[in-house]
Amino acid sequence: MAGRLTQKEAGAYYTPDQLVGTLVRWAVHDENDRMLDPSCGDGRFIAGHRNTVGIEQDLESAKLAMHRAPWALVHEGDFFAWAAETSERFECAAGNPPFIRYQSFKGPVRERALSLCQSLGAKFSGLASSWAPFLVATAGVLKAGGRMAFVVPAEIGHAPYAAPLLEYLVGNFELVHVVAVRSKLFPELSEDCWLLYTEGFGGQTDEIRFTAVDNFKPGTSTRPPSNALKIPVSEWRTIWNRRLRPFILPGAARDLYRLAAKDGRSKRFGEIANVGIGYVSGANDFFHLRPSQADKLGIPPALLHPAVRNGRALPSNRLTKNTVDKWRAADEAVMLLRLPKTSTSKLPSAVRRYLDSAAGLEAREAYKCRVRDPWYSVPDVQMPDFFLSYMSGVTASLVLNAAGATCTNSVHGVRVRDKANMASLVKHWDNDFLSLSREIEGHPLGGGMLKLEPREAGQILLPPEDMLPQLDGQVMADAVSTMRRWRHYA
Repeated sequence: MAGRLTQKEAGAYYTPDQLVGTLVRWAVHDENDRMLDPSCGDGRFIAGHRNTVGIEQDLESAKLAMHRAPWALVHEGDFFAWAAETSERFECAAGNPPFIRYQSFKGPVRERALSLCQSLGAKFSGLASSWAPFLVATAGVLKAGGRMAFVVPAEIGHAPYAAPLLEYLVGNFELVHVVAVRSKLFPELSEDCWLLYTEGFGGQTDEIRFTAVDNFKPGTSTRPPSNALKIPVSEWRTIWNRRLRPFILPGAARDLYRLAAKDGRSKRFGEIANVGIGYVSGANDFFHLRPSQADKLGIPPALLHPAVRNGRALPSNRLTKNTVDKWRAADEAVMLLRLPKTSTSKLPSAVRRYLDSAAGLEAREAYKCRVRDPWYSVPDVQMPDFFLSYMSGVTASLVLNAAGATCTNSVHGVRVRDKANMASLVKHWDNDFLSLSREIEGHPLGGGMLKLEPREAGQILLPPEDMLPQLDGQVMADAVSTMRRWRHYA
């Protein structure tokens, strides 16, 4: 094996002993149960039970696991390759699967993982992080009636790639229970973690059990908390768009949201407008010029266009020409060099000199520039009707584009289709119900931020005008506070 994997490469963040003990108690119901940890790291889980098998890709960690649990059988290598070949079957499994995002979860290991999961009946998208296939592959080596108890990223509550996992679990286990924990189980990580318990492999269920707690409290119980909501799978799929995160809310708030979602007059933002990311220049420092720089280079003003480069630049409600003039006066690098798809011979000489400068020679080698033709023509430059912040703290901003500006992919562009409903959306944007809808349809990001992908923004719910008064009040205000508290926004 080459060098030892870094913690980030391995997706390995070792689990506190009290949490390990709790999950092992949930998984192991008899001293003769054989338990698997598919990514055993330094052996914390397999040390908690005498009849265990661990798989670990990192040789040094595998050695630590053997030392910590000398009675255990530890295999060093790729879990997915092992799972595809083994004939062993287990009564239970427990652990903390590696959390490696799709950008790094790639190559032959990824191919084996997704192929194995598909053969087991779970089809993941190309955006799946490693932990979700780990759980499906682990279930595939359980005996009938088998159980699993795992630490999972809180993304199980909202990420689209987690939905195929939950679909697989409800289709293959008699009980599926998710325990949402608000306080951080791993204080050193920005990622929140929840807990997952399943039992009765080989069966199926039409409900997902869900418990939300502020703090994890280790105990002696052999089962997750008994005070669980029983969420119909049909409701999870439809009203809540295959998300569990809304169930951290009190029932009264969910009831009101459900009422609005079921009203045939309600509209989703995606029905009112197209929401999409802005352009990708590939080399922002090269393509965005300061006015003084453009003057010095002799770039014709007709080839420069004002651009919103990030959400911090947005004013509260309306971006005007006056705002752009202030940017210019401050000599900010907000003027996009917008060149047509034409040969360089047809471009002004000043532009040609800039393209052939040292900065230009460097920019053209950037990946996004290198793969487009011509490299210097930034695609998908649009002047939307509104801007919508992509990531935000207290709340997302919806800003009228009265300046005819464009925007990078750090901000969403909104192009209106239904002017009447758009006017209503703008009017009620700061209403508590609309604020809650943004929290429900978006998702938390590290550091307490709220992130709205275009597809999530498209799900923001606008109730009819005559319904809004009954959706206002303390219930909604408290619900918004709850969602912000769970994403750690102070």
